[in-house]
Amino acid sequence: MEILQSIKQRFGIIGNNEGLNRSLEKALRVSATDISVLVTGESGVGKESIPKIIHQNSPRKHFKYIAVNCGAIPDGTIDSELFGHEKGAFTGATSNRSGYFEVADGGTIFLDEIGELPLQTQVRLLRVLENGEFIKVGSSRVQKTNVRIVAATNLKMDEAIAKEKFREDLYYRLSTVEINLPPLRERKEDIPLLFRKFAADFAQKYKMPTLRLDEGAQKILQNYYWNGNIRQLRNVAEQLSVLEKDRLLSSSTLNNYLPKSLNRLPALIERKKSNSDFSSEREILYKVLFDMKGDLNDLKKLTLELMQSGNSSETQEKNHNLIQKIYQNEDDKSDLKTIENHSVNLEDSNNIEKNSVNELKYDYAETVIEEEPLSLLEREIEMIKKALIRSKGKRKNAAKELGISERTLYRKIKQHNLNELEE
Repeated sequence: MEILQSIKQRFGIIGNNEGLNRSLEKALRVSATDISVLVTGESGVGKESIPKIIHQNSPRKHFKYIAVNCGAIPDGTIDSELFGHEKGAFTGATSNRSGYFEVADGGTIFLDEIGELPLQTQVRLLRVLENGEFIKVGSSRVQKTNVRIVAATNLKMDEAIAKEKFREDLYYRLSTVEINLPPLRERKEDIPLLFRKFAADFAQKYKMPTLRLDEGAQKILQNYYWNGNIRQLRNVAEQLSVLEKDRLLSSSTLNNYLPKSLNRLPALIERKKSNSDFSSEREILYKVLFDMKGDLNDLKKLTLELMQSGNSSETQEKNHNLIQKIYQNEDDKSDLKTIENHSVNLEDSNNIEKNSVNELKYDYAETVIEEEPLSLLEREIEMIKKALIRSKGKRKNAAKELGISERTLYRKIKQHNLNELEE
């Protein structure tokens, strides 16, 4: 633990987060070896400290340490920067040049933003990792180098490999040991310590009193998302040190310096429908349509039997069972009552004249024969149309004839736009 604290003081690392301590301990353990190390973590978490710790605690500490930002070097010149070039190798190569791998022989090279390397350069780097050999641009002579490589990236390497932007074999050679630094939002207990350190540094730099945080401001700092991690926190501390006259910061003052667009709060995100979603919806729709078709066929059968049969006890029981099968839903209890009443009172010739019944029987039978090729929806519409015409637009009589409630008939009229058939 004492060694860890001395490392933090030497390299300016602040915090006691468990994840941070674990990463530092891992760096100390591998420093005595020549194992390649890959440092991962979001941008701004301080990945550049790890290769320095590894180099300064390794047998190579008396040799050169070179840090290279791979993302800052143009694709056309990165091979020359890393491996050197011969005079005349390309336009502008007026003399021989030694690359970083030649200059750092015996020492350590830190390749920051390794995920930005072009694929051609990745092949050259893989050869260095495998056998310590490289060839200068424009040369055919193989040269040897003895360097330790520590790389860093903020990319998700599995995604980069899947998109063929990074070689899988190179990734495995680089990540013999992988050290991950946690983002600042996972180090909430360290945020006030870091802010106080930055505030003290800037107070000394700009010759101003040191900033202090009240309880509300401290909670806001700890709960903020910190998309830019330590780099963003340092930037906010510098702005506040320069611009604020009141050196005790309140929550309202601090909020003015925190970008709201970057404070990622939980949000509901609409999930895109996949092919499986559409498939399941189609299956449900088909099932509903088949059930409707079966219900309509039962309704036809019931209607014919009500008109063609007497009111015997056997017929009543059979009709009752059919009615219950069609109107099982609680919402259609009123429909069930209407149909049952219609079945019981069918014997009363005062409600429906004999001639009208005969005409209805004939028209319905004719409809069944003629409309057999029609779709399920067309059949339903035609039945409602004829019932409305016979009842001269009276919904109550039409519903009674169809054996459904007036409410259900009204809903069907609106659904099929049959308002013009009413009075």
